[in-house]
Parts: sequence; structure tokens; C-alpha cells
Amino acid sequence: MLHPGPPVETTVEEAYAAPLGAHPDRPWVGLSMVTSIDGSIAVAGLSGGLSSPVDQSVMLRLRALAQVVLVGAGTAAGEGYGPPARGDHRIGVVTRSGRVDLSTDLFRSGAGFVVTTEDTRVGDDDTSAEDVGVDVVRAGVGEVDLALAMSRLSAVAGDVDFVQVEGGARLNGAGADADLFDEMSITTSPALVAGEGPRLAVGGAETVRRFDPAQVAVDDAGFVFTRWRRVREA
Repeated sequence: MLHPGPPVETTVEEAYAAPLGAHPDRPWVGLSMVTSIDGSIAVAGLSGGLSSPVDQSVMLRLRALAQVVLVGAGTAAGEGYGPPARGDHRIGVVTRSGRVDLSTDLFRSGAGFVVTTEDTRVGDDDTSAEDVGVDVVRAGVGEVDLALAMSRLSAVAGDVDFVQVEGGARLNGAGADADLFDEMSITTSPALVAGEGPRLAVGGAETVRRFDPAQVAVDDAGFVFTRWRRVREA
């Protein structure tokens, strides 16, 4: 651990012991991602080429702190999201189109739910979410209103203090647009990727959201682990 304070040896459990804060009236929302030095979040379409065992431990540790994980539909499908290890965990798949495969293990387990708009049908031509008993959180018309969706998560997940967002880039961009993120946990892989792959956040309005560094750590493999806290006006 290089910041805060003088350098000291630490563990993932110690460094990520708790969220960086809490809100009295809504969930605290964190973003957890791995990127290359130049900001790419994927190699050949997947994050695994950038990750490491320690990075995976960080993500799992943050998941353990959360009651809900949110992920974009494309990322959930591409990365093969399945049922979580913890029985009370819920994983929300965010989609504007409503085109998600409700037959995957994630949804069949009951842990998966869908976050979409008020006017979107969820499912395929033959089967809807209602047909197979998949929970749906609806917020916004035309576009998903992520801030409103946060206030409605309790309907499917009970008391929600901490939500972890895990991409992809368009969900991250929508979250930035909505000023959703209270903290960001970013692993920087010691790799330069270039190419045309997605960067950390795309889409939404161009904006500047100020974050302060809460901690910085580095491991023996050269991965840099940072946590950033949103600076909000009092």
C-alpha cells in the first residue's frame, strides 16, 4: 500500500475491508474494473487478458461487500456470468432492448434479474420475463434511468447498502452520465493494448466528475490497484 500513509504490506481483505462510505437514503454505488495502461477494458473482447489472480480477488472481495451486482447485458453474456457463490446475492442485468437470454443458469438460479425501461418487453418472441418468473426492475422510458433504478432495487433485493457495477463500457458511461458512482476501484494492468477495443466508459454526455484518490497499492506483478472517492458538493 503506497497511499494513504507510508508504504506498508497489506492484503486484499485489509485493503478492501469496507465500502468507502454510505448514504442514508440510497445505496452507495461502486465501479470495479480492470484496464490497460491506455484505458482498454478488454483484449479480444474479454477482460481476462488484462486480469490477474490478485485482481480477481479484489473483484470477489468487493462483491462480498455488495448486496447487488449490476452488469450490462453484453458483458453478462460475453463474460459468461453465472449464479453467484453467495445465496443472497442478486445480479442485475441492465438492458435497454430487453433482449436477454432468460434460459441461462444466472436467471434459472433465481439470482439474476433484469433492469430495463418501463416500456421494454424482456425476453424473446416466445418467452417473457413474467412467463418464467424472472424479476424485472423498471425505470425510465426509452432509456434506463439508473438513478431511479437504484431506488427500486429493494423490491427485488431487500435492504441494499452497496451496489457494485462491473461494466461494460456503455453501462459505465451511463453511470457517469447519471453521476451514479460514489467510488471506483480500478486495477491498472501493466499492459499497453491500443487497438479499437472499448475504453473504461463510453457514451453519455461529455462530463467531468471529480474523484479523490482514497488508496493506491501495487503488487509484485506490477498491477496497480486504486480506489477513488467521488467529491460531491456539501
